Amino acid sequence: MTTTVHPTGTDSPRPSSGRRSPLSAIAHLRELPVLLALVALILVTWLINPLFLAPQGVKDILLNATIVIILAAGQAIVIITRNVDLSVGSILGLVAFGTGSLFVAVPGIPIIVVILAGMLFGAVLGAINGLLVTLAKVPALVITLGTLYIFRGLNNAWAGGTQFFADDRPQEFGNLSVDTVLGFPLITLIAIVVVVIVAVFMSGTRSGRDLYAIGSDPDAARVFGVPVTRRVLFAFVTNGVLAGLAGVLYTSRFNSVGATTGTGLELDVVAAAVVGGVAIFGGSGSVIGAALGALLLTTITGALTAVRVDKFWQQAIVGLLILAAIVIDRIAAVRTARRLRVSESRDV
Repeated sequence: MTTTVHPTGTDSPRPSSGRRSPLSAIAHLRELPVLLALVALILVTWLINPLFLAPQGVKDILLNATIVIILAAGQAIVIITRNVDLSVGSILGLVAFGTGSLFVAVPGIPIIVVILAGMLFGAVLGAINGLLVTLAKVPALVITLGTLYIFRGLNNAWAGGTQFFADDRPQEFGNLSVDTVLGFPLITLIAIVVVVIVAVFMSGTRSGRDLYAIGSDPDAARVFGVPVTRRVLFAFVTNGVLAGLAGVLYTSRFNSVGATTGTGLELDVVAAAVVGGVAIFGGSGSVIGAALGALLLTTITGALTAVRVDKFWQQAIVGLLILAAIVIDRIAAVRTARRLRVSESRDV
């Protein structure tokens, strides 16, 4: 599952003497196992319970996956740089409560203004994480674990016992999670657009490829002139922007937001990215894979509920998937490194 990332910032192995056929290229896609597992899961569940693929059932799966898809896309960017952000659930909670506050404090405020304000709020919180990680030189796991509790504490102090409900927001804002286009809820379409934009940025721009180079070998990336500190800060800010967007859309999707909104969500997000093929040690993976991982985990929950499997087993299966993804990724990394050593010895 892991490819070797060189300081040029590419997420591909060294070119070989021959070109891969289209079928071979598809077979080597990191996202393919996740996609196949998703299709198999849907088919098996549908055979057991045909109502699983009823229009409302499909809509519910997409709606439940939307928020995690956006968060997983942002998390993938951070993990690719060999970091992690455990505070995304708390950022979402702060932005969600802030969104409800805006609608109450400024009646008639345009929805686009609220969305932009939420993204800006998320960017500020993401920048705090990024600055602490890059300037203090402390592992992101430690920093974001701390900011997880700090941001959650701020939300508790701000919200207290206050909650904002569906009646506190404009009807058209709530309709983002109700109206559909070709069967896709509007907020799901927003998530798809976000994933496509981020995927194009990561694979089609120098800055995006730099993030892969940093995750593969930060020291080598510096030698080759990659501005590591600036790029890592950018990754955290972008993740904050997407968490802010997710917080706004969360307010549209659910009936209430309060002090506990987003609690525990960060674990689902990291799990989605890892299961989707984003290497936990950085340097490889894609936001598309992370999005598929989010959809797979959400579908697993819906599928097991549809066949009446106990919730404990739902959590156990997700845990097994995470362990399997990490083990397979490490095995693939070792095999790739071994092939490179053999190839280099032959060249010598």
